Amino acid sequence: MGQQTQAVDLSERRGAGGAPPAVSLRGITKRFPAVLANDAVDFEAAPGEVHALLGENGAGKSTLSNILTGLYRPDEGEIWLYGEPVDFHSPRDAIDAGVAMVHQHFRLVVPFTVAENVVLGDHRREGSSFLVHQRAIERRVGELSKRYGMHVDPRARIWQLSLGEQQRVEILKALYHEAKILILDEPTAVLTPQESEVLFATLRSMAAEGRTVIFISHKLHEVKAVADRVTVLRGGKAIATTTMADATPRSLAALMVGREVDITRRREHGGEIGAAALELDELRAVGDRGGEALKGVALSVRTGEIVAVAGVAGNGQRELAETVTGMRPMTGGEVRVHGRPLRGGDAREAIGAGIAHVPEDRLGTGVAPSLSIGSNVVLKSYRRYPIARGPLLRLRAIRDHAADLIKRYDVRTSGPNAPARQLSGGNLQKVVLAREFSGNPRVLVVAAPTRGLDVAAIETVHAYLRDAAAAGVAVLLISEDLDEILALADRVAVMFDGEIVGEVDAETATVEEIGLLMAGVRERTP
Repeated sequence: MGQQTQAVDLSERRGAGGAPPAVSLRGITKRFPAVLANDAVDFEAAPGEVHALLGENGAGKSTLSNILTGLYRPDEGEIWLYGEPVDFHSPRDAIDAGVAMVHQHFRLVVPFTVAENVVLGDHRREGSSFLVHQRAIERRVGELSKRYGMHVDPRARIWQLSLGEQQRVEILKALYHEAKILILDEPTAVLTPQESEVLFATLRSMAAEGRTVIFISHKLHEVKAVADRVTVLRGGKAIATTTMADATPRSLAALMVGREVDITRRREHGGEIGAAALELDELRAVGDRGGEALKGVALSVRTGEIVAVAGVAGNGQRELAETVTGMRPMTGGEVRVHGRPLRGGDAREAIGAGIAHVPEDRLGTGVAPSLSIGSNVVLKSYRRYPIARGPLLRLRAIRDHAADLIKRYDVRTSGPNAPARQLSGGNLQKVVLAREFSGNPRVLVVAAPTRGLDVAAIETVHAYLRDAAAAGVAVLLISEDLDEILALADRVAVMFDGEIVGEVDAETATVEEIGLLMAGVRERTP
């Protein structure tokens, strides 16, 4: 594929009369301390096109997107929109030019309502009262929600929404601001397969309206399904641009990592399954909206076993993980680890009992963004030797421990002292996984462990989970990625409306069967 993919004929993508590209990035270079993030990158996307941007974590995709949206200024190179050069000094300049981005880590004001978040930054309404226009704004948000199949209550507050619903708010915000060029960074990371299909239809309709969609994803089958063309970045450089008709998931994976990658997913379990390690007995808990989020959940995970919990976002999976790990108090039932009951709402006791937790929200819950990587990897061990001696922290031991984990887990960073907030989403996840796996857990609760990771990192994380199970750890996997679930799990439990509505053997289960259970259908079809 190599060099042949560089010369792609853009004439068919330039619209009637040979219209110029909607976006043209020419020789974009961006340097950070010790990192060359973008190295003379050329990139073009046409009006009415869905153009995928692929690359490993740290390949430069986010930096390039941040330059296009005015968050960063390039050290070298030019940005052209519709045949005219532009110079963005701020995100407002980009928004005024019709460029918007839905970031992988949401940028919403949590106490505000959906409508309040959508209208933020709309200087067309500067000087006017939100209250005066509140009903009209809510009505407009509702109309956009219905038109694009992204249903969300305009009056709901962000903290009341699931991650999937928050993603919809980000997209609606861009549409409300009338973006002509929309960048989506891992937009399906918090969506179920059914929701992803709705999103793909939305993106195609947006392209049909003449908008340009830049689609950043690590899921190669999704890129194949929705994109017209794809550009691959590796090591900060644009390696290739090709049409999707000339690409396969295997060829794209090879371009991303620079070698052949086995992207087939198969179950590989080498350990023995033993006695129950984690037992949930009629577990009940209240959700953030005040209603009952868990309604008598009964589930067990044995040593050496991977049990997956599947379900559409917002059906109690997040509350389940938080209750098991002591982050949310239980209102009924019991959590037992190797037969020992745990107090509800006591995260320290859960850690002491050997429960490790990889949360779905890696930036908001998984790490402290302003702290260094070194501080983050010892958040659960800073009271113990060799990290501490009595009440005193041993700073050299923290640095050495962090440096070892950075090397073992291939975290792309300048060193242990770098703030966590500077890491890409995939590298943040590696930091969380490194901290939790290094604590020798007895029970591992992981939620969306590969969300936003590239194909090579997904291989690595799956290997970690299989190795943990083979070593006798009980793994509770909470995921909305059915491919991931069927690749890893021994058993699959499906949640709907706060309850376990069915349980199937992963080896014989089908996507259709699990999908019916996710929709609340408890009986198997004949």
